[in-house]
Amino acid sequence: MSNELIINSAQDGERIALLQDKRLIEYHFDRNDTNYSVGDIFLGTVKKVMPGLNAAFIDIGYQKDAFLHYGDLGENFLSLNKWVKGVQSQKITVGPLKTFQFEEPLDKVGKIDNVLKKGQQLLVQIVKEPISTKGPRLSTDISMAGRYLVLVPFSNTISVSKKIVSRTERDRLKRLIASIKPDNFGVIIRTVAEGREVAELDKDMQSMTANWEQLFQTLRTAKERDKVLGELGRTSSMLRDMLNESFDAITVDSAPMYEEMRAYLEKIAPDKLGLLKHYTGKVKMFEQFNIEKQLKTLFGKTVTVPGGGYLVIEHTEALHVIDVNSGNKSNQESDQEANALHVNLSAAREVARQLRLRDMGGIIVVDFIDMKSAESRKKVEDAVKDIMKHDKARFTILPITKFGLLQITRQRVRPAENIITGELCPTCGGTGKISASILVTDEIENSIEDLLVTQNQSGITLQVHPFLYAYYTKGLVSKQMKWYLKYYKWVKVTKDTSLGLTDYRIEDERGEDIELHSPAAAMARLQDREIEIID
Repeated sequence: MSNELIINSAQDGERIALLQDKRLIEYHFDRNDTNYSVGDIFLGTVKKVMPGLNAAFIDIGYQKDAFLHYGDLGENFLSLNKWVKGVQSQKITVGPLKTFQFEEPLDKVGKIDNVLKKGQQLLVQIVKEPISTKGPRLSTDISMAGRYLVLVPFSNTISVSKKIVSRTERDRLKRLIASIKPDNFGVIIRTVAEGREVAELDKDMQSMTANWEQLFQTLRTAKERDKVLGELGRTSSMLRDMLNESFDAITVDSAPMYEEMRAYLEKIAPDKLGLLKHYTGKVKMFEQFNIEKQLKTLFGKTVTVPGGGYLVIEHTEALHVIDVNSGNKSNQESDQEANALHVNLSAAREVARQLRLRDMGGIIVVDFIDMKSAESRKKVEDAVKDIMKHDKARFTILPITKFGLLQITRQRVRPAENIITGELCPTCGGTGKISASILVTDEIENSIEDLLVTQNQSGITLQVHPFLYAYYTKGLVSKQMKWYLKYYKWVKVTKDTSLGLTDYRIEDERGEDIELHSPAAAMARLQDREIEIID
C-alpha cells in the first residue's frame, strides 16, 4: 500500500491531498487567513463566567468569545496560573521549571466561579477550531506535541500510548524518557515512538523544550489576545503525525514550500529527505495526479459506491446523515439478504473513507439497507471498524440497530471540509440566458486576435475544457499551428477539467489571468440595457 502527500500552493493557502494507492483518502485546505488553529496558545482574558454552565467565555481576539469548561482547566491549572503571573511580573526569570513549586491539584468536581474571575488573564490552548456560529474551544491543560512525544508542563507523569501493547517495550520507553525528560515536565509517549532509540527521542525532547523556552520569552512581554506560541501549519503537522515507512513520496509545486518542508524534514527525519519532490510539470499538479476529478466526484451530495450502490450525504447543525442505497445493484442478486449485505459492505468502506476525507465530526448516523440477520449486521459493523482503525481522530461506534442504523461519534476539532461540486453556468453566469454554444470558438478566436494584434501580447496561455483542447491541438495542421502561421506568435493551450465546456481563460506570460469580455458578461450588460430602456 503506497501513500503519497500532494501539496498544491494557492494564493489563499495550501491544498493538501493524501493519496493511498492513488485514491484520495484525506483532503485539507490550510488557509493563510486562519489565525486560530488547534494547538495554538494564547494569552486570553476572562470576559464572562457562567456558573450555570460551569464554564467561562474567554477573549482571545476571535469575533466570538472562546469557550472554556471547568473540565478543561486540568488538574495543574493553579500551578500554571501561578507561573503565568510570576513570568509577567518578572519574578520568574528562567524558562525551566526545575525550582518551581507546584500548587495543589485542582478539584475535579469544583465550580468555575471559585477559580476564575472576570478580567483575569490566563494561558489557554485551542483544542477545537471555530465551527459554524461557535467560537474556539479552549483548554488550560497545556501540551506541546512532537513527532514521538508530547510534553506536558507542571506534571511528572510518564504515559505510554495504549496502542503500544508490548509490556517490555512500554517499560523500555518509560525508562528512556525518565532519564532524559526535564524536571517538572510530564511526557506522553506516542505510538510512533515504538522501537525508537534514545537519540531520536532526545532530539524530539530538545525540540519541545526549545518551544517551551520560546513560549516563556514571548509571555514575558505579551499583551492580552496575543498568540504566545503557534502550532505548526497543517502541512508540517501532517508530516509530523503521519510520516512513516509506508510513505512513497511527498510532492509540492511551490519552491518556498519545498524549501520549508526540506528544512523541516532535515529536523525531524533526515532519512526521509529522498521522498520530497518539487513538481515543475506544465500540467497543474492536481490535474496530473487526478485529484481534481476525485474532488468533484467525492464531495457531492451523492457519492457512487464502487461495486454498486450509492450514498446520499446530508449535513445538519447537529449531525451528519448518510443514506445507503442499492441503485441498480438490487437486480443482480437473487437473494435479498445477500444483496443487502454485499451493498452494505461496499458502502461501509466508502462511509469510513468519507468520514476521514471530509473530516466529518460530531454525531454521524448511517442508514444501511435493512438486514434481517444479526450476523450480517455484525459483518457490516466490523467492516466499518476495521477501516476506521487507521483514522487519527477519536471515535466511537455503536452496534447496528435492527432498523439498520449505525451511530458513530467522531472527534471534531475543525469544520468539516466542504467543496462545492455544482458549477455556475459558465455561459450565462446564472442568468438562464446563453449565447449559442457554437459561437464559443469564434469568441476565443476574437479574443486571441485582440490580444496578439491589438494589444501586442505574447506568451499567452489559453485554458479550455478537454474537448476544446482536443479541437485546438489535434490534427495534422492544428488550430494552434494555424494561429502561429497567422500571427507569428505561439499560443500555449492547456486543458482544465474545472472549466465548463464553453468556458475559457487566458493567462499572460506571468501566469496572471487576462480580463476578458465573456459572453456571460455581455449578456448581463445586455439585460441591464434592457432594464434601462424599460425604465
